[in-house]
Amino acid sequence: MLSWEYPPHIVGGLGAHVAEALPALARDGAAVTLVTPRWKGGAEAEWVHPNARVYRVTPPVSEISNFFADVQQTNLTLEQFAHTAWEQADGFDLIHAHDWLVGFAAQALKKIYKTPLIVTIHATERGRGRGALHGEMAQAIHGAEWWLTYEAWRVIATSHFMADEVQRYFDLPQDKIAVIPNGVDASRYAALSATERDAWRAQWAEPHERIVYFVGRLQQEKGLFVLVDAARQALAVAPNVKFIIAGTGSILGALRAQVQAWGLSDRIWLPGYISDMMRDQLFQMADVAVAPSLYEPFGIVALEAMAAQCPVIVSDVGGLSEVVDDGLTGIKIPPDRSDLLAQAILQSLNARAQAAEMAERAYAVVCRMYTWEHIARAHVNLYHDVMERRRATVWH
Repeated sequence: MLSWEYPPHIVGGLGAHVAEALPALARDGAAVTLVTPRWKGGAEAEWVHPNARVYRVTPPVSEISNFFADVQQTNLTLEQFAHTAWEQADGFDLIHAHDWLVGFAAQALKKIYKTPLIVTIHATERGRGRGALHGEMAQAIHGAEWWLTYEAWRVIATSHFMADEVQRYFDLPQDKIAVIPNGVDASRYAALSATERDAWRAQWAEPHERIVYFVGRLQQEKGLFVLVDAARQALAVAPNVKFIIAGTGSILGALRAQVQAWGLSDRIWLPGYISDMMRDQLFQMADVAVAPSLYEPFGIVALEAMAAQCPVIVSDVGGLSEVVDDGLTGIKIPPDRSDLLAQAILQSLNARAQAAEMAERAYAVVCRMYTWEHIARAHVNLYHDVMERRRATVWH
């Protein structure tokens, strides 16, 4: 397995997916060796399960400057190390790559060892551009994504929305694509006692204040300017609400400037990076979690909120639309509509009993459909299918 992200280097949903999937696959009987760049430290080699080993390979650059070229150089380093791992393991049955960032190494290994390549596409460059490719870099990334999906034996999409997207953007045959969603570990959200909850909550809000929570990458496609404008509208009606927008990203400074210009810095907090523990505790303390994305291949943040039994409001886009059943497990609104988002927030805060019922139903769905055991089993079944087909194929 090859991944650009793995703890302690996690940028978004991809890194979280791989971190959770690896031990789950091992528990299901797969023997997995993960090779990943060592961007933010961590042990160079460690066992995360008796069947799962992680190798963090020091990249040729300390930080990315010339993005596409540095990705290619890093892939050469990953490939070089993978040859050593291949010899030590006496070969592998499959190669599983997560997104184009490790695609160059994955394709080279496929051809050298005549071993099937499986690819999980977590997002696409054209999708991030809402159907367009802006500039030469976007064109290059799109080309790398196309090439990787062309070379893959099977392509895994995390939602039916993504399956349709990769089929259209890369002209893939439908039977080459499998849909396997992300999962979530509900045990992370062990119920806090009333005393613990009040103590943690006091760090963020007064007892009389209601908390509306977003966590994730602060990028344009996450719809955060829509959220900030919705917060402004909601606060005009309900000034006792505290909005917490946690995470880092390219638009953090612009968001803070907008909030300050409106004089709402005491009502809309942008704390930047928060720890995983604090992220999970805020889900348990919040009155509602929001995911107002303009583009979202899956939307693992919605699953995390549902696993914490926190009411959710999401944009009716992409994977979010598949995860949330409007009016039953959460509220869905059209994307890019701050007025409707403000109304949904006020509705959820005012109709507490109804919001709690939806959160309870959402939790049941998570436990039935989105556990990592369920997701790992789907992967292992696909692995076995590809291995059987490889044994029946003459590879020249």
